[in-house]
Amino acid sequence: MDKYRSAKFNIGQVVRHRFYPFRGVIFDVDPTFDKTEEWWLSIPEEIRPTKEQPYYHLFAENEESEYIAYVSEQNLMPDESGEPVRHPQVDEVFEVEDGRYLSRDTRRH
Repeated sequence: MDKYRSAKFNIGQVVRHRFYPFRGVIFDVDPTFDKTEEWWLSIPEEIRPTKEQPYYHLFAENEESEYIAYVSEQNLMPDESGEPVRHPQVDEVFEVEDGRYLSRDTRRH
């Protein structure tokens, strides 16, 4: 397997977690795990992902709150709900156009 395969999801894509009830919009991608060993070991062993895959930074939300999440590719799936992401930082990074999240950094006017 190619250690640095390309990411399955894109910046601006809305995704949800396979096991936990949260969703969010991707704002950054790491080609492989880029946090501390302690962080990785804090993930429950039965769902602990491998480090050699893309990891995504999300403006995430669940029913109670909004936060930043760091999630492995294997634990994400596309969110098809069409519901907007309410995280307060979304507007700083993205413009929303026809339900799509477009990065303000790369946006051409």
